[in-house]
Amino acid sequence: MEISEFQDVIARTYGERDRARGRAATVAWLCEELGELAQAVRKGTVAEQRHELSDVLAWLASLAHQLDLSLDDAAGRYAAGCPRCAGLPCVCS
Repeated sequence: MEISEFQDVIARTYGERDRARGRAATVAWLCEELGELAQAVRKGTVAEQRHELSDVLAWLASLAHQLDLSLDDAAGRYAAGCPRCAGLPCVCS
C-alpha cells in the first residue's frame, strides 16, 4: 500500500471522529502509541512490534489529515537522502 492510499483509508475510516477529537488529542494518542512501540521494540515480539508500528502510522496519518498535509509530501523531503547534506548515507557531522 502506498502512503497516500494509507492516509486516505485512515481519513475515510476515522477522519470525522478524529477531527472532532481535535489535534491536541490526536498528538496525545500518537505519543501514547509511540510509547507502546518503544516498549514493543524493547520487550515485544515481531508481531507486537508490527502492531504498534501500524498504530503509530495510523495516528500520524490522522494528524496529517487534520493538518491538511500529505504524508507523501512529507516523505519526499527525504527522497534524495539526508535533507541537509543530500548524502546517502548521511555525511553530516
